[in-house]
Amino acid sequence: MATKPSIPKGTRDFLPEEMEKRNYIFNTIRSVYAQYGFRPIETPAMENLSTLMGKYGEEGDKLLFKILNSGDYLHDVTEEDWREHNPNRMLKKVSDKGLRYDLTVPFARFVVQYRDQIKFPFKRYQIQPVWRADRPQKGRYREFYQCDADVVGSDSLVNELELIEIIDTVFTKFGIRVAIKINNRKVLAGIAEHIGAPDKIVDITVAIDKLDKIGIDAVNAELREKGLSEDSVNALQPVLDMQGDNRAKLSSLASILAGSEIGRKGVDELGELFDLLDNASLKNAVELDLTLARGLNYYTGTILEVKALDVQMGSITGGGRYDNLTGIFGMDGVSGVGISFGADRIYDVLNQLDLYPKSAAQGTQLIFLNFGPKELLYSLPLVRQAREAGIVTEIYPDAVKFKKQMAYANDRQIPFVAIVGEDEMAKGVVMLKDMATGEQNPLTIEQVIAKFN
Repeated sequence: MATKPSIPKGTRDFLPEEMEKRNYIFNTIRSVYAQYGFRPIETPAMENLSTLMGKYGEEGDKLLFKILNSGDYLHDVTEEDWREHNPNRMLKKVSDKGLRYDLTVPFARFVVQYRDQIKFPFKRYQIQPVWRADRPQKGRYREFYQCDADVVGSDSLVNELELIEIIDTVFTKFGIRVAIKINNRKVLAGIAEHIGAPDKIVDITVAIDKLDKIGIDAVNAELREKGLSEDSVNALQPVLDMQGDNRAKLSSLASILAGSEIGRKGVDELGELFDLLDNASLKNAVELDLTLARGLNYYTGTILEVKALDVQMGSITGGGRYDNLTGIFGMDGVSGVGISFGADRIYDVLNQLDLYPKSAAQGTQLIFLNFGPKELLYSLPLVRQAREAGIVTEIYPDAVKFKKQMAYANDRQIPFVAIVGEDEMAKGVVMLKDMATGEQNPLTIEQVIAKFN
């Protein structure tokens, strides 16, 4: 027996029912992005390795899928290269392209490349797959979709406000209750200064980001292991223990970070953002979360993350502000802010909560059976009329047994079947069968169309 074909680990096929659900997610996000004036772009699946390498750190470079050069890709490799076994040196000779790792670095390249053709502030959205040579495991794939929106060329916190409104609108449309958590990179830098450990900011935030998972004692132990003094650990505790609503936290932060210029700036930015949010009429709660860190080497201002309230799931949306997106390509001073919806996790949440509307999986609504050449010729114009009226309509292509055609309609869960025989053709009607009730009625095509409107 021939071996059954398969696909690479960490990739997935999607059956029609799954694709209908995924398209519901993409179309919902796309429609909200467009409502806020974001415009779509696409970038190639592969980029020059010179664009990608060095942008994600040493570990990120290892996770890039490299594409071998066409033809004899070993042509420039010497025996010395083989003996030295230097992967980086060898790579330059066998590959000059790679699959995109995310949508952000290609977007930075896009902005610089087309800077004479776009107007700032530039608002773009992009819904495309990305690839990472990661170890596949549950919820972690080598190929997955990102649904990004960014505004570049503007420092205004109105952009953060609108991105939060987009998040709120999208999850309200999905029916998913969420908590939108916000922090600011400058506040975290100020906290590190306040406790006397500005050089340990990454270690501090990596540790406190785990607070919900491992608890305060384990966080403090990790901080000590990273070299923080007992005084620094103790000075951090009032921040980690901070209680109250957002305004109360901001007031406490303003007092704690009074001696830190960057910390005060972060508090001021958060205060301005919450002033804007007070007039936003959001459906979901926004919470100031001082343990939120998110990619500190990347973000420079507002950072945000979204958690579903009714299921156990990691972050389903995230984002933040970056001060120099295009600097990696020699165009300094272009600030931006963006978000990315985790489509695959949203898919899982909607499945767990059974929140997909019936229309999300709406397939064929009406099928005409086929009993022979005469019946086919009679039915084809009616099929066209039904389609022109917006009804998803099929005609069975082969004149096979009635039982087989009805089994197809059942398997596809098609709600209505149009049966055409000698009597129906003589009367200018079709016999419309309701598959849910079994009821059958002779109707003109106009009457059939009226049932769907």
